[in-house]
Amino acid sequence: EEEFKWLLQEEVHAVLKQLQDILKEASQRFALPAGGSAGAVKQQNFALSTSGTDQVKGVLTLQGDALCQADVNLKMPRNNQLLHFAFREDKQWKLQQIQDARNHVNQAIYLLMNRDVSYQFKTGSEVLKLMDAVMLQLSRARNRLTTPATLTLPEIASSGLTKMFTPALPPDILVNFYINLNKLCLTVYQLHVLQPSTTKNFKPAGGSILHNPGAMFEFGNQRYEVSHVHKVECVIPWLNDALVFFTVSLQLCQQLKDKISVFSSYWNYRPY
Repeated sequence: EEEFKWLLQEEVHAVLKQLQDILKEASQRFALPAGGSAGAVKQQNFALSTSGTDQVKGVLTLQGDALCQADVNLKMPRNNQLLHFAFREDKQWKLQQIQDARNHVNQAIYLLMNRDVSYQFKTGSEVLKLMDAVMLQLSRARNRLTTPATLTLPEIASSGLTKMFTPALPPDILVNFYINLNKLCLTVYQLHVLQPSTTKNFKPAGGSILHNPGAMFEFGNQRYEVSHVHKVECVIPWLNDALVFFTVSLQLCQQLKDKISVFSSYWNYRPY
């Protein structure tokens, strides 16, 4: 009993402090200014690369959770024509995945700060409940970075992203940006218009993270088929750090839960 009391009063708070420190580090990696003071976030440039092809090259500029510039060159396979397009000066694209992940981390920190050193835990189940709540936020944060949204091709075509570029994207080009683990990915879809005579086998594609050549869709009274897909990406080192912090924090939470559970089960089943 004494040992369990010590665990609840001392060790639990030591672990909560450790978790707070790790998660504050994780939150700082998202490089956003506290209190929304503009200008405190530095811009970072990343070169796009791919293993298989040099059809798409470019540089992306990231500022916290905003993609504030994308400068992309695309070599068209049909005629080797080179297209260049970049974000308009007045435009930036919010990366919702980063924003959501950061919000979940901050929610986890808030839960931990609500149980400061002066707080007395009375029961093991109270600690387990807190750990479950923190782990839920951390799992959601991690899932936002590891699981990009599935989109249909018409959703990509009607996304605000297509209006961001100058010169405007040709009607036979679609682009999509998303986060996958520690990478910022750009997918470029080249389309060809389906003639009315070829639409008897028309089967629109559903939602996907990445659509393959041959995927069909209808948009603006016109039917298209994807002819080429180019996926390029750049590694964002601080996203990698954040994912490591999430893993370490989840392990710490689980270890504390296991300790509490061992004591609780002993307490519940002790012989009288």
